[in-house]
Amino acid sequence: MEDKYSSNIISSARLGPVDAPSSRLTRYISLLCLAKFLKVIGIFESYDLLKVVHIVQFVFIIQLGSAVFLVLFQKPFSSGKPISKRQWIKICKHAIGGCVILLLWFFGLTLCGPLRTILLFEHSDIVVISLLGVLFTSSDGSPAKTRGTAFFIIAVICLLLFDNDDLMAKMAEHPEGHHDSALTHALYTAISLLGVADHKGGVLLLVMSLCFKVGFHTASRKLSVDVGGAKRLHTLSTLMSALLLFPWVIILTATTENKIESWSSLIMPFVTVIFCVLILDFYVESVCSAKIEVSKCAQYSSFLIVFGALLLANFWTHPITDQLRVINKQTLQHSTEHVLSGGVLVSAVFFILAASILSSPSKKGQKGTLVGYSPEGTPLYSFMGDALQHTSQSLPRFIKDSLKQILEEYDSRQIFYFLCLNLAFTFVELFYGVWTNSLGLISDGFHMLFDCSALVLGLFAALMTRWKATRIYSYGYGRLEILSGFINGLFLMVIAFFCFH
Repeated sequence: MEDKYSSNIISSARLGPVDAPSSRLTRYISLLCLAKFLKVIGIFESYDLLKVVHIVQFVFIIQLGSAVFLVLFQKPFSSGKPISKRQWIKICKHAIGGCVILLLWFFGLTLCGPLRTILLFEHSDIVVISLLGVLFTSSDGSPAKTRGTAFFIIAVICLLLFDNDDLMAKMAEHPEGHHDSALTHALYTAISLLGVADHKGGVLLLVMSLCFKVGFHTASRKLSVDVGGAKRLHTLSTLMSALLLFPWVIILTATTENKIESWSSLIMPFVTVIFCVLILDFYVESVCSAKIEVSKCAQYSSFLIVFGALLLANFWTHPITDQLRVINKQTLQHSTEHVLSGGVLVSAVFFILAASILSSPSKKGQKGTLVGYSPEGTPLYSFMGDALQHTSQSLPRFIKDSLKQILEEYDSRQIFYFLCLNLAFTFVELFYGVWTNSLGLISDGFHMLFDCSALVLGLFAALMTRWKATRIYSYGYGRLEILSGFINGLFLMVIAFFCFH
């Protein structure tokens, strides 16, 4: 019995994989650090290249370069089992989906700049899956995951509301010309229909693209098994996407004005982007995911890439900046692409915290205390502490139950009705103010919106005071009303500071 169950299990009092040796783990973390920093450089390079190269041409070139390397290195046609006609059709659909995600990603890059794009788009699949699981299901609604979801949402709101509009607006100068293709015209028109600035539309576009990317990766798992592995699927899909984009690039080249005098000057930047963003990152992620726990790999990746982006945003100097300025006259103006605002710094901190919490493994099944062994030799654990801890519900269920409790009591019901009436007047003022270009109506609409936020905070505090005491909060939540009043007072002080500032 003692030989069958090692001392590692008894001492750690938990089940799970045994960690790799520290020396080997350090080696993989160093490799991951190098790959993420090079990817940050590649994304910054991509932003500069997109100022002079059309987005479709850019995606075609990097996909073609990646396909050439992957075909020579992976040999997908000579190794593995033959691919059937039905599988080729699925690979073609996979390539189309990958092209759409790349186009949305790089278009968001032209709107938001490389720093904001990295903060919004470079998240591991496990982080986004945990986020969506907390929002729309009740399967993983632990308090820690709920807290991580709140941090992620706060980070996105910081980029939407507290980023410096004056500086960021200079980035949205339509670097490809003013809608010189049907694709850019459609994308800019879609953003303009939202009634927001281009860079804020880029934030929403990148968040949507991130969800599409995670869903795309999840849907591709079965296909990767059918065709003989993820690397083979990635190679064939990249090659197919380059072939699908080739006719589009030919038509685009013949119908649009060429802004580039010499393509040879852009060979090294394109090689850097292809190697750092598409090839090296793919292989390093594959190796590190196999050698390091997925949760640790996601945590390290998020911290390293955000830290690298913040560092490079301050010290970025492009080796072909002078050539790009000659080619693209718009870059002669004062550049503000990589300006660090308060909203960006705050959102970076919240993104790191959210990624660390959401990527951490669930504590269910791992926090028990080893109490002995069964007659068959199976370790037995006690989970009494976890059984007493109430887990969070999914967001739709939580909203439904909270609304029911609010409407049950007379005082909270009256506050809720007043909140709905105030919100209705707010949106009417904002809509009519935007329609008639009335600054007074718009400013008063935002004033009423801040009043509504205070009402929501007070209403939520009144609701939480009726919650039952738990094992952690054994005295209940009665003091939340005082805390909500304190937070409302702090909020007024912040608004007053900005008004005087």
